[in-house]
This record gives sequence, C-alpha cells and structure tokens, in this order.
Amino acid sequence: MTETPHRFRRLPFLRFERSATAPLAATRALAAAFHDTVDLLLKPLDAGRWLKLSVLCLFLGGGTPSAAFNWSLGSLPGDIGFHGLMGRARTTIAEHAWLIALVTVGGLALLVGVLYLRSVFRFVLVDAILKHDVRFRPGLRETQREGRSYFRWLLAAVVAIMIALVGGGALAYPYLRSAVAAGVRSPAFWAMLIAVLTVDVLIGLGVALIIVLTDDFVVPIMYAERVPLLAAWRKLRPKLQAEPGAFAIYVFLRFCVAVATSMVALFLLFPLLLGLFSGAIVTGALVVLGLHLLGFVWSWNPLSLSVTFAALAVLVSLVLVVLSVVGMPAQLLIQDFGIRFIASRCPSVEAILPPPPPALKVEGGADAAEGSAI
Repeated sequence: MTETPHRFRRLPFLRFERSATAPLAATRALAAAFHDTVDLLLKPLDAGRWLKLSVLCLFLGGGTPSAAFNWSLGSLPGDIGFHGLMGRARTTIAEHAWLIALVTVGGLALLVGVLYLRSVFRFVLVDAILKHDVRFRPGLRETQREGRSYFRWLLAAVVAIMIALVGGGALAYPYLRSAVAAGVRSPAFWAMLIAVLTVDVLIGLGVALIIVLTDDFVVPIMYAERVPLLAAWRKLRPKLQAEPGAFAIYVFLRFCVAVATSMVALFLLFPLLLGLFSGAIVTGALVVLGLHLLGFVWSWNPLSLSVTFAALAVLVSLVLVVLSVVGMPAQLLIQDFGIRFIASRCPSVEAILPPPPPALKVEGGADAAEGSAI
C-alpha cells in the first residue's frame, strides 16, 4: 500500500508527525538539560564536584544580588565613623590627580580581568557539562586559543559600547540643555529624553541578546570545532536565518527559566544571607561594646584598619561562597539548555554530546514510531 502525502505538509504547525532527525524543540532541549543537570549534581552526590562547580560559576559571575548588600557598618551600635572614613577617602582621592589616575587604572584593570575570567572559564563550564567532570587546568589548556578569541571579541564589544554611549550622550547633551532652557515641560525636552532612553534600552537589549547567543550557541561550536569566535558565528548565522521562530522560542523560554531560577535562588539566599549578615553585625557589635567596657574608644589607626579589612574580606568571601553555591545549578541548567538545543542543529556539537537520558530516548523513539505510523 502506497503512502499518501500529508495534506498539511506545507503547514508545519498543522503536521502531527515528528521526524526522528528533526531538530530538537526548545522544550525537549530543556527537559534533556534538566536531566543532565540532575545527573551531574546528584548522581552521585559529590561535595568536591559541587565545590569545583561553585568556584567555576563564581568566575562566571554566578550568584544572585540581594538587598543584604545594602547593609552597612553604620548599623553597628556605637559610632565607629565608617561613613566619615569613606567620605574622607573620597575627598582625599579627589584632591590628588595621581590617586584619581590610580583608581581609574585599577578599575579598568579589574574590568579587563573580570572579562578575561568570564571568557576562558565559559569553555571550562562547557567542558564540565560535556564530560561530567570539572577540569580546570586541562580545560583551560585545551581551549586557550578559543578563550582568548572570545575575550578579545568581548573586550572590543564592551569598549565599542562604552564609546557609543559616551559619544551619543555628548551629542545629545547640547540639545537636552537647550530643551531644558526652553522649559522642563517643553515637548522638545520630553521627545529628546524619550528618544535617548529608547536608544539606550534598544542597545542594551541588543547587546544582551548577542551575549546570550554567543554564550549558549557560539561557545559550544567553538569548543566542538576548535574555531575562533567569528568563524563560529558564521556557522551559526545560517541556522538563525533558517529557524527564526525556533530560536525566538528558545530565547523566550530561556528568559523564563532565568527568572524562575532567580526567584528560587533569592528565596534560598534570603535566610542564608540574613543569618550571615546578622552574625557579622552581632560580632562587630560585641567587639565594639567589649572595647567600651574595657575603657577603650574605637578609633581608626593602622591596627583597627587592618582588623576591619580582614573581617570584611572574610565576610565577602563567605557571601561569595553562598552566592556561588546557590546560583550554580541555574548556570549549569541554562548552559546545558543551549548545548542541547544547538547540538541537534550542529553535527559537530552533537558528536561530543553525552548520550541522552533513557527516558527521553524511549519517548523520542515512541514519537518517531508514532509519526511513521501516521
């Protein structure tokens, strides 16, 4: 008996069969990534692996911001003059050109260092997901060229964005100033202000989308084929043009997953950070009150500064550990989500994938068999 062609073959949304070789949908890629994450973290449960993955995600900016960071030493009982110290430090820096230059150079060096760590350790995360093992030195050594290619592109993108924003602000400033002179409520002022804000928002969304596509799709292609970033983007571009709807669904679903995991992380972080900061405040209060009872008055000197900075370093380290441990599973899930999604569209990435979970194998086989029967 010959098979009759499907009457809705030209309408993909009305086709009920599913080919076994069809690209993976975003929902199925998310399901496979969830199984991979559970297997990596819990089968078996390894504290050393959790610690390594947490440190790795910390280098990638893991963690969730919390309102607890807004707490300050000014809430300690007794006036220890922390705000006054910071005010004097700002005044001293503003009065010396060499201090301004030093702070500026230090800030730029910190930015470049953060971008470099984010670039090279992104490949270590992909390596850990694909091989179910965290290999810092081998992973960095094997992907050194690709990591530096990503870093150069990311640094150039950040510099270009900063120049564009500063240049745009400088060009718009005279018009905004003249609009303000004509009246704060003048239509020209509001039109110019809305235009500037709209351009800033669109630039921010565009940059965020490019970074998401690079982290989720381009980096796995670079890892699988050992090619630089621009070559990997050239391989990704035809796939984006061929399936814009599927990639749009992926981006939307990824945004939903990021929001959901952030809410869960904040729910877990609140009691942990509350206890951590409360303990730090109670400890500081006991130290200050103990010094008062002994007849000493707190003052800023080399010894007190050293003790304060040491205590702050310990507190910041503990906070970073908590943030990285809680935020790490979400980073694994999102990165694996992108790998699974692009792997069905890129044979080189699919070739290095670990085997899919048995449940998904059976489900996929059943779907394929059902499609062929139809």
